[in-house]
Amino acid sequence: MSERLPHTLRSDALDNRASILDAARALFSADGLDVPMREIARRAGVGPATLYRHFPAKQTLIAEAFADQLHACRTIVDEGCADPDPWRGLRGVIEKICEVHALDRGFTEAFLSTVPGGLDLAGRAYTLGALAGLARRAKDAGGLRPDFVLDDLVLVLMANKGIHTRSAATQIAASRRFAALAIQALAADPQRSPLPPAPRLAAAATDGPAANKPVTGH
Repeated sequence: MSERLPHTLRSDALDNRASILDAARALFSADGLDVPMREIARRAGVGPATLYRHFPAKQTLIAEAFADQLHACRTIVDEGCADPDPWRGLRGVIEKICEVHALDRGFTEAFLSTVPGGLDLAGRAYTLGALAGLARRAKDAGGLRPDFVLDDLVLVLMANKGIHTRSAATQIAASRRFAALAIQALAADPQRSPLPPAPRLAAAATDGPAANKPVTGH
């Protein structure tokens, strides 16, 4: 019995840690980073003391909860930088990063936060630095408008964060269409290519199939 007890305790601790991280990801994604630690503990089914034993500071919990998303963003940016056509690479980065952020409001807040410890600052700095380099190359190639600054991409992510729908599928569809609109706005020579399908976001405010018909001028 005495030999098995430490293993049992370690297993319980790992289970508690996993439950805390799952609860934190769900609550941060739905409600942002202002969720109280006690609410995270309640959702995880553990006491506040257990939560603080694993994560003494909220910044530590935020960093670990979003480690996978930050790694995904870094991978997306690396793939975009590896594209021999920098404008095509940047377009792909915008599309994919918007999709990652669309499903996780908390991650967007953490990624854009200037609070020390909110995320792995080295990882975030690397991602933003690589994006800046890709943007410079896209400008030089004539694809990206010459007055683009990195803060324009921050604006895109902030606006993308404002998309709220009832289903993940609609959230992704709305984010893809928004990203396509943003890319056209950032292009040095905008191509009026067809946009991705429009989700039914206006249905609640407008009755009938006309809600999603293109608006035409007179």
